[in-house]
Amino acid sequence: MSVDIGNRLRHLRLGRNLSQRELAKRAGVTNSTISLIESNSANPSVGALKRILDGIPIGLAEFFAFEPEAPKKAFYAAEELVEIGKGPISYRQIGENLFGRSLQILKECYQPGADTGKVPLVHEGEEGGIVLSGRLEVTVDDERRILGPGDAYYFESRRPHRFRCVGPVPCEIISACTPPSF
Repeated sequence: MSVDIGNRLRHLRLGRNLSQRELAKRAGVTNSTISLIESNSANPSVGALKRILDGIPIGLAEFFAFEPEAPKKAFYAAEELVEIGKGPISYRQIGENLFGRSLQILKECYQPGADTGKVPLVHEGEEGGIVLSGRLEVTVDDERRILGPGDAYYFESRRPHRFRCVGPVPCEIISACTPPSF
């Protein structure tokens, strides 16, 4: 029997409105540890999983007994998109429950100057997006491009990457990643 620890943890974390960063802080681990576990790129030891679950809080037995229903909903009104970002970057996710799903779709909005951080993002999977409005600087490895409306990106997520809104207006993007990484 195989248990999808990553999606199970993500579902519980999002159900309690916790960011990866907040859960990591509560558990005393790095947020990259949470990200690696949720993307099923790392398998935590029982002790590490218990510390992380204490940050939710939920016990090991309850965690493994928990079986969320697979999402069945196919259509979402604009106001039903779930905000999972904060601050100057908005990530509005299609669907509240991604348990058992292998694709995450987001409507992203970066305010002028908003940046994913000086430390590049790295995780398993693939991601792509199309710029709807504004200008977005995308850095993948040592390659950097400024994308405008209609321009797109697509790359393996294990390549170090960073996003930054350049220009005086917000930048909106529709993006997808697999497996879900938030």
